[in-house]
Amino acid sequence: MLRVYHLLLGSILFVLIPLGAKLLPNFSTTKVAQPSAVVKLPSSSEENIWKKILGKTAAPTGWQVAACEGNAPLLCISSKEELLGTVEIGVYPLANNQDFQKQLVAAGIPPSSGVEYQTTYQTQVLTALKAWVAEYYTGLLKDRQSGYGKQIIFSVYPAQTVSIGKLQGIRYGFTGIKQQGGVQEQHISHAVFDGTTLYVITTAFDPGSQTGKFEKLENLAIFQPYLYAIAAELRLPQ
Repeated sequence: MLRVYHLLLGSILFVLIPLGAKLLPNFSTTKVAQPSAVVKLPSSSEENIWKKILGKTAAPTGWQVAACEGNAPLLCISSKEELLGTVEIGVYPLANNQDFQKQLVAAGIPPSSGVEYQTTYQTQVLTALKAWVAEYYTGLLKDRQSGYGKQIIFSVYPAQTVSIGKLQGIRYGFTGIKQQGGVQEQHISHAVFDGTTLYVITTAFDPGSQTGKFEKLENLAIFQPYLYAIAAELRLPQ
């Protein structure tokens, strides 16, 4: 019965994969890192960034959404005092991110241009973000090739332009579905650039992840549309 349930859930998720998603076999279970850059880690005196940027929240009935305690950049989703999952945000200052600098230049944005999202550079910034995601998928493919063999059907989602706060960013992700039925992992991410900093918001169902994850796939599926609503209400730019 449990196997039938996972087959059904996996089939539903597979149907919901955006049109144009790429299906690829041969992947490993290692957690995938975002493209290389220097991440701004919180110091012991800094507060959780979610306390600054979290705007209006949405959640299923009986669920709570709030910045996690401590200074780790995590958003906690809970119900009846039980932690269901977390959403993690990575902060990548442009000055320390040479890869994204190159992608901005390639998209037609000169260095130190003081780019703002509501300027003529908006289209180019989205182009650079999509190139950043393409690089992420390239690294993901290399990471996955040695572990799963042909037992996982892997699908990357086409990057979609979405509102993140007052900015325009992109939503992307991927799913690994077992050939015998059931989801091995599913990742949902948002990326946005405010002119000085690249923000990457991630959550997943992934047994190999430590943070930015849900323990149960069904809880991630339930929360997914609420995550989209929360992203649209973030206080970005700061």
